[in-house]
Amino acid sequence: MMATELIPVSVLTGFLGSGKTTILSHMLRQPEFSRTAVVINEFGEVALDHELIEKTEDSVIALTTGCLCCRVRSDLTKTLQDLLRRRDDGTCMQFNRIVIETSGLADPAPILHALMTDAALASRLVLGSVVTTVDAVAGEVTLDREAISRKQVAVADRIVLSKLDLTGEVEASLHDRLTCLNPAAPTLRAVYGRIESDNLFGVALYDPKARVSWLAEAREHNHSAHDAEIKSFTVVRVEPIQAVALTLFLEALAEHCGADLLRLKGIVNVAESPEQPAVIHGIQHVFHAPSWLRHWPSDDRTSRIVLITRRIRREWVEVLLDAISAEVAEVSASNR
Repeated sequence: MMATELIPVSVLTGFLGSGKTTILSHMLRQPEFSRTAVVINEFGEVALDHELIEKTEDSVIALTTGCLCCRVRSDLTKTLQDLLRRRDDGTCMQFNRIVIETSGLADPAPILHALMTDAALASRLVLGSVVTTVDAVAGEVTLDREAISRKQVAVADRIVLSKLDLTGEVEASLHDRLTCLNPAAPTLRAVYGRIESDNLFGVALYDPKARVSWLAEAREHNHSAHDAEIKSFTVVRVEPIQAVALTLFLEALAEHCGADLLRLKGIVNVAESPEQPAVIHGIQHVFHAPSWLRHWPSDDRTSRIVLITRRIRREWVEVLLDAISAEVAEVSASNR
């Protein structure tokens, strides 16, 4: 029996008025996005955004039951299951990608939780990239005032600066702010909704051929007073990590850090499988099952785990991993 090809589901988020719908509308008019299904969430009783998306197929669905993050396990899950059923029945196009556009007030984390943990969806769908739009004109003011906008930036795989047609250039202070919140995410530019990248919704975490850009820098980033609680740092280990130690480490982070672990991504040299690195991915207290690359993307075989956290000290994470690794090694040695 032939395995079913997984369909990537990407999340397009960003605060109110940051240009999500304009960007999405432009992209869906491009030939390479002709087989894209779209789920649009709006906060309010009357949906308008889906009317602004020009699609010839009945593949744009509006959710108007309120903030998507509040009812994600019911409304979103049912919507995606219905989309898959219609695709299988031939009552809608054979889409090869799904994009979820969230409300500007939505916390993207629960949405990612649903995509990562629902067993029925996991057999058909794979989490793609998280793209966050930031208004180049009002972005700094929004980041100052709205905590949810800072979280939307912190969990992104790619950040898109919108409305450059209005401002032309981006203030260096806004660039610095975005780098502080999420140093691993590349920043793209949008003019009149046009993006400079043709891989905005790529599935970098699960594509062995993709460049693992979010592991490019292994250093801690200092933050301005505005974002003092949110930190990004990378835990690096030269020696391979035993599979049991890695599992216990992730379980401990999920149990003790919870909502303060905004995002974790990493490539790990697992002792039991040195030729195939494990890619790990977590949001708050939920971790996706590791995926295994066929080979290392470079000659660097160190384990690198990038964490974006709130009020979590790097030293505590380092000590936790070392303690668990030492305990597992001691138990393994005693059982020989």
